Amino acid sequence: MLLSPLPLTPDRDIPAPLLTELTALYASQHAFHALTGDFPDPDDIRPEQVAAALARELAHDGARVLLARGEGRLVGVVITLDRHPDPADPDPWIGLLMVDAAVQGRGHGRRIVAAVEDLFRAAGRDALRLAVLDADPGAFAFWTALGYQAVGHRPDLERGRPCAVLRKPLR
Repeated sequence: MLLSPLPLTPDRDIPAPLLTELTALYASQHAFHALTGDFPDPDDIRPEQVAAALARELAHDGARVLLARGEGRLVGVVITLDRHPDPADPDPWIGLLMVDAAVQGRGHGRRIVAAVEDLFRAAGRDALRLAVLDADPGAFAFWTALGYQAVGHRPDLERGRPCAVLRKPLR
């Protein structure tokens, strides 16, 4: 799995062809967006909305948007944070993992997660955390199958949605 940072133009925009690919990937995940409410209309996700969502993510210190390519195309996107905004939380976080619905079930998500874990392990980090919406039992099952364990429960910072906080040691 090839992970690469989101390339931006000198004006900090996403190149148009890549934004088209990202919009298609985001639009493929209708059920997820209907669940999260992150987009006003999950049936009509627009490039400017995807660009704005990614710009909000990149505004956080230590945030990275990584693109996953496989099968000759963009198959996923993962957003990581070097640290959570809560100063009491020492671990880096996965803020979002999204795999194109057309290629789900082929192991891309697992390979993306393994690559992210390797990045943080190589950086000397001891563990990785993420939050899963209570309303998304499929995501909870995915992450626990990869060895992540629930360590807490709290509302997410953006919208106050109830979430399980999961953690996996990297050592």
